[in-house]
Amino acid sequence: MCDEEYDLVPPVAGAMIESLRAYGYTLPTAVADILDNSISAGGGNIWIDFHWNGADSFISILDDGSGMTEQELRDAMRPGSRNPLEERPPKDLGRFGLGLKTASFSQCRRLTVASKKEGENPVFRRWDLDYIRDTDKWHLLRHPAPGSEGRFQPLEQVKRGTLVLWEKTDRVVGEVSNSDRTAHDRFLQIVGSVEEHLAMVFHRYLEGPFPRLKIYINGQGESSRVKPWDTFLASHPATVTYPREPIVTPAGAFYVQGFVLPHKDRLTDVLYQYASGPAGWTGQQGFYVYRNDRLLVAGSWLGLGTPRPWTKEEQYKLARICIDIPNSLDMDWQIDVKKSTARPPAFIRKRLRDLAEVVRKQGREVFVHRGAYGPGKTREPVVRIWRSASAKGRLVYRIDRPHPLIRQVTELSPEHSQLIEVLLRVIEETVPVQQIWLDTAERPEVHSRPFESAEQLEVRRVIEMTYRAMTAKGLITPAEARKRLADMDAFRDYTEIIDSLTDINGGA
Repeated sequence: MCDEEYDLVPPVAGAMIESLRAYGYTLPTAVADILDNSISAGGGNIWIDFHWNGADSFISILDDGSGMTEQELRDAMRPGSRNPLEERPPKDLGRFGLGLKTASFSQCRRLTVASKKEGENPVFRRWDLDYIRDTDKWHLLRHPAPGSEGRFQPLEQVKRGTLVLWEKTDRVVGEVSNSDRTAHDRFLQIVGSVEEHLAMVFHRYLEGPFPRLKIYINGQGESSRVKPWDTFLASHPATVTYPREPIVTPAGAFYVQGFVLPHKDRLTDVLYQYASGPAGWTGQQGFYVYRNDRLLVAGSWLGLGTPRPWTKEEQYKLARICIDIPNSLDMDWQIDVKKSTARPPAFIRKRLRDLAEVVRKQGREVFVHRGAYGPGKTREPVVRIWRSASAKGRLVYRIDRPHPLIRQVTELSPEHSQLIEVLLRVIEETVPVQQIWLDTAERPEVHSRPFESAEQLEVRRVIEMTYRAMTAKGLITPAEARKRLADMDAFRDYTEIIDSLTDINGGA
């Protein structure tokens, strides 16, 4: 028995429980944290209902997991119900014993949980922050709030399971009236953001013809089911997929795999929009850290980079890298309470950086050269009309004088060659590099593909004139000219026109 003198200083109930609201959850991350418990309890179906009623709006989350006894529910409602140092079952999604409480308190002032085992009656426990504020006591109430009993009726539809009810949702809707149309519209938008987040975080559970998990939002039919977000477009033929590489550490092995997603030119408009993800193409680049198939980090360079940490830039937006860690590495990776951040340990950071540099380089090449990559026939390099160069330590862009079109124009009008050269220099010196970069970074979707807005006859005329310039002096054969035309970025989508070209200049 310890003889050390001590003071007993339990936390002040009102102050402590209000502090538990400040973990930085958003509504989507808070809902995802609740779903972790449902999955760990073996739930195969989860029904989330958002009920709009102004300031009395509420959110309920029902699962068909194993349910809890009264003692188990009481323990689950205790802040810090599990020691984070305890070894967890391999498939357990929890760690700190705080998620149910901190996630709920971050969104509402009244948390009530009802649970039942198969063949038993439901049991209830409730935290009411207003009650604790007034009494300043850690009183875990045993019944639903008066008037809320009917909100637990959905629990009767499952043989066993748990229903989490959020009321007094001040962080979601605040003090608004039921007739506030603006607040209602904002509430509906929030529901959409929750669906997008869950589709991303739990996409591995939701995938396949026989998914491990089905999530329904505001309904029970197929139209209400959350569809998974295919993070890496791994099945698309134009996606570059790297081998899955194991990395062994003292606390266990994890796996890394890189992906370079297709250029916009290789995707339909619908698929391009879908693949952008909740944060958009630029925001979704980087590492994706999974723990037991649950996504923790959705697009981050994890503070890696040299000589300074990488930032999210437009030219790397197609690079995504998957990391799979077991929960035995939670401490090494500094997984936080919200399960939304992860930091790789120092001794593997260089290895991850080296792998990422390869994927980033490939991603940039795909972004810069549109769809000219991936499996398929290797094409010969061609002379491009623009090239980059260095002048007095500065990057400049020059028009390539040996390009067939430039050479043809100069030779056809030798008396105007100096004027043509002046025109080319003026164009080179006034390339709006900064404006192009800003437009690309802010609105990449508005840039058109080559000749996208041109009529077919105009495209044919340009191709024919280019073909004539290439074959005018007989330096290359018509067949070689057609091959080079097909390799040019500007004409890649017009192979039918190129194939229909005949020897305009009468050569062999």
